[in-house]
Parts: sequence; structure tokens; C-alpha cells
Amino acid sequence: MGLESAAEHLKSLQAEQAIHQESSESRRSNQEEVVYHQWATFKVDNELYGVDVVQVKEVLRYSEITPVPGSDHFILGIINLRGNVVTVIDTRQMFGLSAHAPDDDTRIIVVEYNEQEVVGLVVDSVDEVINLPQNDIDRAPNATGEETTKRFVMGVCYYNTILIILLDLLKMLQSITPIDTGDDGF
Repeated sequence: MGLESAAEHLKSLQAEQAIHQESSESRRSNQEEVVYHQWATFKVDNELYGVDVVQVKEVLRYSEITPVPGSDHFILGIINLRGNVVTVIDTRQMFGLSAHAPDDDTRIIVVEYNEQEVVGLVVDSVDEVINLPQNDIDRAPNATGEETTKRFVMGVCYYNTILIILLDLLKMLQSITPIDTGDDGF
């Protein structure tokens, strides 16, 4: 191969490389960055629900709950968790579902409500922590007329062909907790 033909060959290789690099850069710029979010999943009445894993502090076996006289029907009572009083909520009652006797799978998911307060949610069973792509989460459908549950739903998503109902814990817990205005009423 002569010097001139080698130079021509080098120019054609450089041109091919430039075209290839340009097309891969345009492909990268056209791809969206996929953001994943972690959800702790659990079952209530054979439906799979998810809550933001960041808000989950721990999962406890179902234990004795001390009733609180005069509390709302969905508040089962309180438990002592290492010296802290935790209000325990029956998610079945809150969602307007029939009562279910606790069994070996029943758990209390302790979630952070705000910086000073944690709340326990009684669920039928816990499932797993999953990663869901943010763009796969759909808005909650307006198919249900049940206003009590619908207002807590942040969105829905399919994971391994199973529908997961993603809950907005803040809305859910604000609906049952009086808003502290900072006014002591004096």
C-alpha cells in the first residue's frame, strides 16, 4: 500500500469514526434518564399497596395493642415501642373494608408521619421492597367511587403483571390527625 492510499484509507476511517461518534451522541441525548423510586409493599384484603420506603421505620409482628377510649373507629389503640407511644391504625377500617382477625402474617408497619411522630399501620402481610421507574407510575384512576381510599392514592403501577396501589402517607395520615396550628387556645 502506497503512502497516498494509506492516507486516503486513514481519512475514510476517521470519517466513519466521526459519523459513528455523532450518531451515538445523538442517541444518548435522546434517551431519558430513568429515575427509580423504592417502595415498601404490603397486602390488605388481597390488594398490593406500596408506601415510600424512606418513610418506613420498621416492621413489627402484631402484638397487644392498648385501646384508647373515645378514639376514631380506625384507631386500634397505642403500643409502646422502646419507650415511645405509637398510635396504631387499622388500614382495613380506614379503607372501609371488613374486619380481619390478626394471624401469623399480620404486621404493624411503623412509618414516620412528621419529624416528631410515628404511626403504626396494621396490614395483612408485608411483601417486599421494590424499585419502580418513576415514569411507569400512572396517576390514580377515577374508577372507584370510594372517596375515602381514592384520596390516599398517589398512583398505580404494574410490577411483574401485578397492580400495585401507591399510597400517599402524608395525605392519609393528615386526614386523621388534627392540624396543629400552633395556637394553644388560651
